[in-house]
Amino acid sequence: MSDIINFIVNTVGELGYIGIFFMMFLESSFFPFPSEVVMIPAGYLAYKGDMNIYISIFMGILGSLAGALFNYILALKFGRAFVLRFGKYFFFNENAMQSMEIFFKKHGEISTFVGRLIPAVRQYISLPAGLAKMNIAKFSFYTSFGAGIWVIILTIIGYYVGAIFSGGMNISDVIATFTAKELTKEELQIKSYVTQAVIFTLLSAVLVVGVYIAYKIKLSKKID
Repeated sequence: MSDIINFIVNTVGELGYIGIFFMMFLESSFFPFPSEVVMIPAGYLAYKGDMNIYISIFMGILGSLAGALFNYILALKFGRAFVLRFGKYFFFNENAMQSMEIFFKKHGEISTFVGRLIPAVRQYISLPAGLAKMNIAKFSFYTSFGAGIWVIILTIIGYYVGAIFSGGMNISDVIATFTAKELTKEELQIKSYVTQAVIFTLLSAVLVVGVYIAYKIKLSKKID
């Protein structure tokens, strides 16, 4: 998988902002492409003045939304059986689909937002939304909101890495943090930042779901 990731990064990396869009499209669709190897280097390059941080974030969110819409339309148009038949080639199976459907049914539309903050869920939460024929405007809003938070966090980490190491790291070393088996001290430090970010977003997701459930309970009591 690391060889495939390196090939894609090297191939599209020269495209700049379009490359960010394309790679985040992949990350948000079926292909298990890590967003860390896209937005963290983008943030790092923004620190060095080689990219504009706002355009990078915008293209990252746009790519995420496009990939999510691809999954949404795929599920909406072709149905569950087709998604499972196609998904097995991208490490997506019946158990994963059932987990996504349960998650979506349990938490409703808010799951589209929350799902974007959870690793291994963010790529596939669009599928049950498509199968359920969720309103596309609401789907796009919640998806962009959730994806935006994650994209911004990763980009800030990349910018922060640039500040910590004074822009002295090679961009290939930043990418190697998420593709190489043996990591340097600096790469381990970057990885620890991402781990902390994942924990933060997971706790945020739990908090959002908790507030949403409490709101729904309070609302149902008022109706009763």
